[in-house]
Amino acid sequence: MTWTLFGLLCEAALVTVAISAVSIAFGLVIGMAVCAGRLSTSRWFSVPALAFISFFRGVPLLVQLLLIYNLLPVIGVNVPSIVAAIVGLSLCTAAYQAENLRGGFAGVSRGLLEAADMVGLTPVQQFFRIRAPIAFRLTLPALVNEAILILQSSSLVSVVGVVELTRASQDMATTTYKPLHFYAAAGLLYFVINRVVAYAGTAAERYLAGGRA
Repeated sequence: MTWTLFGLLCEAALVTVAISAVSIAFGLVIGMAVCAGRLSTSRWFSVPALAFISFFRGVPLLVQLLLIYNLLPVIGVNVPSIVAAIVGLSLCTAAYQAENLRGGFAGVSRGLLEAADMVGLTPVQQFFRIRAPIAFRLTLPALVNEAILILQSSSLVSVVGVVELTRASQDMATTTYKPLHFYAAAGLLYFVINRVVAYAGTAAERYLAGGRA
């Protein structure tokens, strides 16, 4: 394998990172909204949120990607393959992140909220000063694991025509008849990327723990 081909693999790895990062960010925003629906006492919000989570956690990601890729043109939305891939990954990870966040909010001590009521904090102040920071700290390990899973699952977006790391390694292996070289290189790049994400998550946990202390 030449350095030129390895450079092309690295470029494909950047596509993988970009798709995953955007999907995780959008998924977190959507997941927070879905989590709010799950925590709502109104069935108008809790039932749709539960249905969203049940669907996107119950249907394989590959099927979701194919459904979204083929559904968008039917409803008159023509977008590039990479956009359809990001939509699919974002909705899938949102369902998992919503449940992670719900567990984090459930872990907030009732005593803290009662103390906040006693000192006169409004519900909005309690959310931003107490509930959200504690819930985020409690769910950070799960969110980091979800980010790693999305990085790995991004290999499935090749089915909708996106040339990311896995698809690029497959194409190069086919044209050069050296599958071991390119799959090993792709595996190494995935490993490095995931280790960086894991290290960043560990550093964030230590920072938050220091701030809490």
